[in-house]
Amino acid sequence: MYSEDDLLPLSGLQHLMFCERQWGLIHIEQIWEENRLTAEGRVLHERAHQAGSESRPKVRTSRGLRLHSLQLGLVGQADVVEFHPSGDGVALPELEGLWRPFPVEYKRGRPKKNACDEVQLCAQALCLEEMFDRQISEGALYYGEPRRRTQVVFDSTLRARTEALAARMHELYRAGTTPLAAYEPKCDGCSLMARCLPRLLAKPPGVARYLARALAVGEE
Repeated sequence: MYSEDDLLPLSGLQHLMFCERQWGLIHIEQIWEENRLTAEGRVLHERAHQAGSESRPKVRTSRGLRLHSLQLGLVGQADVVEFHPSGDGVALPELEGLWRPFPVEYKRGRPKKNACDEVQLCAQALCLEEMFDRQISEGALYYGEPRRRTQVVFDSTLRARTEALAARMHELYRAGTTPLAAYEPKCDGCSLMARCLPRLLAKPPGVARYLARALAVGEE
C-alpha cells in the first residue's frame, strides 16, 4: 500500500509500456518535447475534459474525474467516466438509484498493435474500483480516426499486466536512473528522439557513458 506522497502519474504506464527510457526521460529527468502526434493527442484530451458533465435518463457522464489508487500507487485524471443504471452500482449525489462506472479513454488515430491503451484504461478501472468499492468489468477506448468505440474487457490477464507495470514503474522511480537507449523502428515517431539519441547511445556501456557525459557538458 502506497501513501499519497508516493503516487505516480497513471499516464506514465503508457510511456513505460512503449519504452522504459522514454518513461525515464519524462518522469525522472522531466524532459518533454512535443511533435504533431503528441499535440493532436493533447488537444483531444483537453476537449474531452472541458466538455463538462451531463445527465441523461440512462447515463450520467463525468469528465476530468480525478483518479487514485493507494494499492497501485497511481494518480491521474479520466477523460470520461459514464455511470449507467445498475442494481450493483454505486450511489451518486442528487441522483436516485445505483450507477455502474464505465471509463472511456479518448485516443488520437487508430487502435495500436500493442496493448498500451488497454493497460491505461484498465488502470483507470482499477482506480475506480478502489474508489467506489465496486468491480468494473469493462470500459471503452474512443479513437479519433474511426470515430467509434472499442470495447475493452478487464480480464485477469490485462489486470495482472497493469499491476505488474505499475510495480515496475515504482521500481524504476525508486532507482532514479533513466534506462539506457536501445534503438527500435518505433523510436522514429517518438517526440523525444532528438533528446534520447538512441542510435548514438545504444553502444557498449563505456561508449554510452562517454557520449552521455560529453552531451551533458555541451549543454552547460
